[in-house]
Amino acid sequence: MKYFQSALLTYIIFSAQVNAAEFGKISLPLGKVEVKSAGSSDWVRAKPKMPLNENDVIRTLAKSRCEITLTGGGKVRIGENSELEITVASVKPMTKDFSANLNKGSVWVAAKAAFGEKKRVAVRTPTAVAAIRGTKYRATAGEDESAVLVYEGKVDVNAAKNISEKRKEKRKGFTPGSLNPNKPKFTLGPVTEVLGPYEVTLKDWISLVEGMQINVRKDGKYHMFKFDQSLDVENDFVKWNQEMDSQ
Repeated sequence: MKYFQSALLTYIIFSAQVNAAEFGKISLPLGKVEVKSAGSSDWVRAKPKMPLNENDVIRTLAKSRCEITLTGGGKVRIGENSELEITVASVKPMTKDFSANLNKGSVWVAAKAAFGEKKRVAVRTPTAVAAIRGTKYRATAGEDESAVLVYEGKVDVNAAKNISEKRKEKRKGFTPGSLNPNKPKFTLGPVTEVLGPYEVTLKDWISLVEGMQINVRKDGKYHMFKFDQSLDVENDFVKWNQEMDSQ
């Protein structure tokens, strides 16, 4: 009986892995990089060409990095002491949709869409969501605050779902008439100016263009500004990614 149960569990896990959509393959593990497959509790050493599927988790330890080649083209690179959880991998001939949770650490996304192709790569941190359609950006995750920096193209950013839900619950507690119904909904298109630090709560999607950075706190408030690119390039992780992208 125990043998049958063990064999059945192995079959279920194997079937789930076979049927899971492929996010991409590990193309360059540097240092100590580990993967936990969906349905497993064990971490295994990452190897070149190892596939990553939906619900897999990949992590890097100190002084370690990893490059993932997305199915259909594009790169996702993970900095040291980071953990990335794959959530969505939908790959069709002209439409590709990838999503992952950056539980901690930093990630670099460089994914351009081919002509006529729709490609979306979204990274969720504990406090923010960054979604692109063919561009280049970096995200860092922290429990209290996360940041998104745009290097090329345009990135749409919003508060994380848990923060939005808390805000909705808080709004339910307001008495009727306490809010001005005629007050326009706050929206902001492509960024052309710098907003003061943490003055406004992020309620809607905001589009960031090249050279812009947004920091989002766990209370939903944010600070958006032009980051110093000459100073930013001195960051080892940024420098490494730019060298990789130039190859």
